[in-house]
Amino acid sequence: MGKLIPVVFLVVGLAIGVGARLILVPAKKEADQGEVQKTSEKDKKEKADPGKDDAPATHEYLKLTKQFVVPVVSEDEISALVVLSLSLEVRPGITEAVYEIEPKLRDRFLQVLFDHANIGGFDGAFTQSDNLAALREALLEVAKKDLGQDVSQVLIMSVSRQDT
Repeated sequence: MGKLIPVVFLVVGLAIGVGARLILVPAKKEADQGEVQKTSEKDKKEKADPGKDDAPATHEYLKLTKQFVVPVVSEDEISALVVLSLSLEVRPGITEAVYEIEPKLRDRFLQVLFDHANIGGFDGAFTQSDNLAALREALLEVAKKDLGQDVSQVLIMSVSRQDT
């Protein structure tokens, strides 16, 4: 009798698992069918609206692969670290070209970020719009040296500062 208890638990557990699968899978299929119906209704609305044209995208957004870490130095010691994530607004179709020169872009961006930190750009209320606008403009100027008019904006996706 003692050897049957593990077998009984195994059978009961298996039955519960199969029952749960049977109950949950049809619910998922119904949800998927609802999504298909919503999509087809949206397609019908778009086709019914003759004034709407399918213009190609004028920009792509390209997220740079790694974050930027910038030390904030005061009195010859690192007082904080600033971590930024950047993206570029570029002309469609140049994604591969940008990724090929990304190391060069990262080097130039880091120099701009270090200069910004050295003039106190990450001190105090560093997220003020004027302060970030100046940083974006400096980053864009550097990006245009390598990409020309293919890049139209540098976007700051996230910025955080950790005091040490």
